Amino acid sequence: MSLNKTEKPVAVYYEHPDWFRPLFSEFETRGIPVVKYDAARHHFDPAQKELPFNVFFNRMSPSAYLRNNSQAIFYTASLLSFLESRGVRVINGSKAWKYETSKALQLSLLETLGLPYPKAVVFNHASQAVAASRDLRFPIVVKANIGGSGAGIVRFNSKEELETAVNAGEIDLGLDHTALVQEFIPARGGNIHRVETLEGKYLYAIKVFTSGESFNLCPADICQTTSGGELVRNACAVDAPKNGLKVEAFTPTQEIIDAVENIMQSSGIDVGGIEYIIDDRDGQLYYYDINALSNFVADAVNVIGFDPHKSLVNFIEREANLKPEEIR
Repeated sequence: MSLNKTEKPVAVYYEHPDWFRPLFSEFETRGIPVVKYDAARHHFDPAQKELPFNVFFNRMSPSAYLRNNSQAIFYTASLLSFLESRGVRVINGSKAWKYETSKALQLSLLETLGLPYPKAVVFNHASQAVAASRDLRFPIVVKANIGGSGAGIVRFNSKEELETAVNAGEIDLGLDHTALVQEFIPARGGNIHRVETLEGKYLYAIKVFTSGESFNLCPADICQTTSGGELVRNACAVDAPKNGLKVEAFTPTQEIIDAVENIMQSSGIDVGGIEYIIDDRDGQLYYYDINALSNFVADAVNVIGFDPHKSLVNFIEREANLKPEEIR
């Protein structure tokens, strides 16, 4: 099924210049009209009644501040709410974005759902870091509430190390001056797991083999070189072995799939991924990251056996062909 040429184009709102090339390529292959919006340089009129699209795909990333585009992060929340008030079908809308930009909210959701996560305390001033860590097991990490790709995470092996960092003014609370102290989980086998979903349903899962020591990692696609620079998307999985990293597909248990789908449906995330880890000390599973931005694994056909962008665009086509009264 293809989008009727008389229909309005699909809007894609994004900030990273390279991440979404496979998505745009799939649109082009199918002849689907797309209007692209740069999230870092955008404006909207709250009085505007008619919009040039019926479906708006939010591909904004909270890691935009790492690329000097922090202005887009809080702006996006207002934009998405405006579009929803005008009856636009927003894929990964304001509710999803709220969870995407708050690790504290993610943990609150996991708590509400009765799902395990690394023990953590939220704080809003560096002076509170040591007191917040009082009942935690060291090592711990200090994690910015608004992160992305592992940014803003620092490990401390003891209370004394944390106190020293606080006294030296080295605790970074991030963009919203909110952070977490959270127990560090040693990964069994050095593995982290990511389960991708579409329409709130399981799509595929990958296992990433790491050193277990680095947080500066995008586990969806191993998107860094050994020097820390970003690779062009779809080159990453091929280069992973050279970087000492291996990615492989796997199928989680039904219990994990059910839990992941529950998280996504509860958070309003249409397209996204959940990351979890197995504690090497006792075998306990912990969910630790909820992602509303899913770029899909690099070189997907070789890694997982199919191209998830085709499934994604199938979903977008169905949404774009909805009659106005059917828009959710």
